[in-house]
Amino acid sequence: MTNYTKLPAILLLADGTIFHGKAAGKIGTTTGEICFNTGMTGYQEIFTDPSYFGQIMVTTNSHIGNYGIQKEEIESDSIKIAGLVCKNYNIVYSRKQATESIQDYFQNDNLVAISDIDTRALVRHIRDKGAMNAIISSEITDIDELKQKLSEVPSMEGLELSSKVSTTEPYFYGNPDASLKVAALDLGIKKNILRSFENRDIYVKVFPAKTKFAEMEEFSPDGYFISNGPGDPSVMPYAVETIKEIMEEDKPLFGICLGHQLLAEANGIGTMKMFNGHRGLNHPVKNIIKNHCEVTSQNHGFGVVPDEVRNSDKVEITHINLNDKSIEGIRVKGKKAFSVQYHPESSPGPHDSRYLFDDFVNVMKGELVW
Repeated sequence: MTNYTKLPAILLLADGTIFHGKAAGKIGTTTGEICFNTGMTGYQEIFTDPSYFGQIMVTTNSHIGNYGIQKEEIESDSIKIAGLVCKNYNIVYSRKQATESIQDYFQNDNLVAISDIDTRALVRHIRDKGAMNAIISSEITDIDELKQKLSEVPSMEGLELSSKVSTTEPYFYGNPDASLKVAALDLGIKKNILRSFENRDIYVKVFPAKTKFAEMEEFSPDGYFISNGPGDPSVMPYAVETIKEIMEEDKPLFGICLGHQLLAEANGIGTMKMFNGHRGLNHPVKNIIKNHCEVTSQNHGFGVVPDEVRNSDKVEITHINLNDKSIEGIRVKGKKAFSVQYHPESSPGPHDSRYLFDDFVNVMKGELVW
C-alpha cells in the first residue's frame, strides 16, 4: 500500500467560504464546480462517470473507500471527477474482491482530494447558495493565492466539455451477429449503457462527439443513441445538428441525460443551468404515459426549460420529477425519438427504469409507436 500521511488541506469556495481538512489522494491543487451526490454506494462508478468531468464531488455518505477498488466497477477508463471532498477516507478496505485501496487508486490517477470535512455542513451550504466553483489544495496554504487561482476558473455555464471526454476514434461493442445495430454518439458515454445494449442483443458502434450524421448512417444502424456527458448543452450546435438530421430521416432515436437536453434543443426548447442539479440514487420520477412511478439514478446540473416543453407543439412530456416537477422525459410527436433526463442503466442505482432500453428495442423493431 502506498504511504499516506494526513497533511493539512484547504477547501475554498467561490463565495469565500473556507473548510480545513486533511489531504487525500495526490498532494496538489485542483479546481472545478463543486457538487454533491446523495448516493450511499457506488463511489467508484461516480468517480469514473464522464458526466462529472470538471466537477469536484462531495460525497454525502460518511465513509468513502471502505470497500476498496475493483477494476471492473468503472464507467470509463479513468477517473473523471476533478477532485473529491469526503468525511471519512478509508484506506483499509474490507472487501476481498477489491484489488487496491482508494489511496493507491487516486495516486495512480493523480486525483487531489480532501477528507475530514464536515460534509453535512458543506452540503447544506451548497444547497442554500447553489453550485459554485471551488479549489482544493494540499500544497498551498495562502488563502489569497488560492482565491486568485479560483478566480481564473471558468463557470460551467457556457463550457463545451463533451468533446474532451469523447472517444477519438469509432469503436465497436457487443456481438457483431446481434439482431440489432445501434449507432451511439459518445458525449461521455457510460460503460453500463453499452452493457445494457449488449444484454439486449444489440451491436453498437460508438462514434466521436462531433461525428456527422452521414458517417453514422454508413453503419446502417437500426437506431441512434445520444449519450450522457458533461458541460452546457446550449453550446453544442454540432450535436444538435446531428440530432435534427436523424429526426429528418425519421430514424429511431433514444437520448439519456445530456442526450435528453440536446433532443430538446433540436426541437427548439431551451436548456438552463440548475441551481444545484440532481445527483443521487433515489430521485422519484413518474411515467405519466404508463401511470407508474420509479426510483431513479440521476446526475445532471443542466435541465430543459419546463415552460418551453409544456408550450411546445413538437414534443410531449412522458416523465416528471416528483420532487420539483422538472421534466424528466419527452418524446417527439410524429417521430421515433424519445429521451429521459435520468440514467436507466443505473450504475450505481435502482433498476426500475431499465424498461426504457426495452422500449428502444421495440421502437427499432416497429412494435412500439406513438
